[in-house]
Amino acid sequence: MNEEKNMLTEEERKQKKAAMLVSSHLKSNIKSIIGVTSGKGGVGKSTITSLFASHYQKMGYKVGIIDADITGPSIPKAFDLHKRIGGSNEGWYPEETLSGIKVISINLMLENETDPVLWRGPLLSNMVKKFYTDVIWGDIDVLFVDFPPGTSDVAITMFQSIPLTGVVVVTSPQDLVSMIVDKAIHMAEKMQIPVLGLIENMSYFECPSCHETYEIFGKSKIMEIAKTHHVPLLAQLPINPQVANFYDDGKIEKIELDAIYQTLSTIIDHKID
Repeated sequence: MNEEKNMLTEEERKQKKAAMLVSSHLKSNIKSIIGVTSGKGGVGKSTITSLFASHYQKMGYKVGIIDADITGPSIPKAFDLHKRIGGSNEGWYPEETLSGIKVISINLMLENETDPVLWRGPLLSNMVKKFYTDVIWGDIDVLFVDFPPGTSDVAITMFQSIPLTGVVVVTSPQDLVSMIVDKAIHMAEKMQIPVLGLIENMSYFECPSCHETYEIFGKSKIMEIAKTHHVPLLAQLPINPQVANFYDDGKIEKIELDAIYQTLSTIIDHKID
């Protein structure tokens, strides 16, 4: 009897989740949606999102990015995008990067890029939902969503409203960050969203002269976290000034880091295909 009740409860939960999902624009055909999230800011989540998008665009996929961090948008800077997006009565048209990646971000809508967005939770959540429903994406093989850090209203809205294929969680080696990663994973699990894997960014620094490695942010515990949650560890990425320079100069698409790309793509390729 209890098992039957539990099964019914699970079925009801699935129905409730399905009822909350929104549809993309009629002129959008999106095959896969992968969220890139983190428990807190400052771990390089937007950098990882940009690297993912650049990699899959180079592989011949049609790629898009939703910059869901409304109060701290940074995706346009990575691709040197400054032109305000256009639109019509039908919807908004995303801006395109040099290689053809389609991007939507609040910074591409503001009169001035440095204007703050002083909105409360409901307005923020409604806007990121519109990035999916009101944007004319066309044909997209994989749409990456650069989540805001933490477990805010916006993150909850995205988890509940967008049909995510799965999420990748980005972290760094500090103990505090590792603890918050647990929260991010638990949130995804409660929302019934698959966690595709973990990426530890800024894991170590390799001296360019002697090639000795230094754990600047302390000893990593990412393997323990991955084992605890039965989640794949996709990569432990070093501190790389080259990546930071390309990002700051808006040339993230031009970076060639084949070893990193191969590691990043190992787990999620089958989700896209």
